[in-house]
Amino acid sequence: MIKNGHHTSSEQGIESGAKQGDLACSPEKRKRSVRVWCDGCYDMVHYGHSNQLRQAKAMGDYLIVGVHTDVIYSHFPSLPPEEISKHKGPPVFTQAERYKMVRAIKWVDEIVEGAPYVTTLDTLDKYNSDFCVHGDDITLTVDGKDTYAEVKREGRYRECRRTQGVSTTDLVGRMLLMTKTHHSNIDNSDYQQHTDNFGKGPKGHSPWTGVSQFLQTSQKIIQFASGQEAQPGDTIIYVAGAFDLFHIGHVDFLETVYKQAERPYVIVGLHFDQEVNRYKGKNYPIMNIHERTLSVLACRYVSEVVIGAPYAVGKDLLDHFKVDLVCHGKTEVFPDRDTADPYAEPKKRGIFRTVDSGNGLTTDDIVQRIIKNRLLFEARNQKKEAKEIAVFEAMKSQAEGEQAGDTAQAAQ
Repeated sequence: MIKNGHHTSSEQGIESGAKQGDLACSPEKRKRSVRVWCDGCYDMVHYGHSNQLRQAKAMGDYLIVGVHTDVIYSHFPSLPPEEISKHKGPPVFTQAERYKMVRAIKWVDEIVEGAPYVTTLDTLDKYNSDFCVHGDDITLTVDGKDTYAEVKREGRYRECRRTQGVSTTDLVGRMLLMTKTHHSNIDNSDYQQHTDNFGKGPKGHSPWTGVSQFLQTSQKIIQFASGQEAQPGDTIIYVAGAFDLFHIGHVDFLETVYKQAERPYVIVGLHFDQEVNRYKGKNYPIMNIHERTLSVLACRYVSEVVIGAPYAVGKDLLDHFKVDLVCHGKTEVFPDRDTADPYAEPKKRGIFRTVDSGNGLTTDDIVQRIIKNRLLFEARNQKKEAKEIAVFEAMKSQAEGEQAGDTAQAAQ
């Protein structure tokens, strides 16, 4: 079995936003496992979620992740499900899909299904968690209260740095922009009336969800990579594709591939953006090559990633990585630019295998889910940003007031 690297260096602890005193534990405390709690909806899991969980794991030894149900939307107890969706917005993935996505993240040791929306001391105690970890953005209940207020008061709260350049809001916006360019409903008057703010340059962005373009660094890749090389006796399995908007369909496929051998070492070849656009068309890929790299590296079934892999799985690639098996799912195989079969060489060697994960979900299907509820998603994004901007301004005013009071007191 391949061990996924769990990075626990002091640099990562500092990068995660924890104070040095938080990380330094007494010898007595270090005798036992430090249990860390994270929670969230984890709808449309992306590398930002994975990075949060990576940082949280670095603060302890055992990471428990609570995932809210579809009716977490349970912090609206008096509302029927259809009203909940109006206020929170419909989840893109079902709760079963979200549970499985979080389980597939290699830094997660355990998940709690149906976790409460508001994190309390009772929840931490129930799961023997020392503290909870959340990003340095803010999470509010429907009435505007901080969902982590109680654990913050008791000193059982830690923060990690939010991953700049991505959010669920941002990804939904990218897909909605795709619909404007490529789908016939562009002429729908109702849609035009509610054109989403991503395409029109809103006057204000939330300080937490108004994000910039993601910038890849070698350090970020190192943090996500396991650093494990193939060992003698491992079966080297190669798969290739776009793996765009890394989702439960990809997870099920990679899990199936992983189970093809007793000691699998799974290498994923990711195609460059231009290559993906050639065979996928439209505005694909939604995520660029750097974003897709981190998304795939976070999966526990993946050992290595080839960034910008050639479309044709040829002799040089197979020999270089000493590939024992090449797998492809049930999705269509598009011919290469010269109309050749990209899997001709592994088929010739007798090492090609088609695997059926039993999950036919595609990135196109996810985009269609977004389109189906596009107006609700746009309304959700706008409400969320408006609420967060208001809270941010209130916090800023309070800080300025306290600073002015301290200045006045010092002058006396």
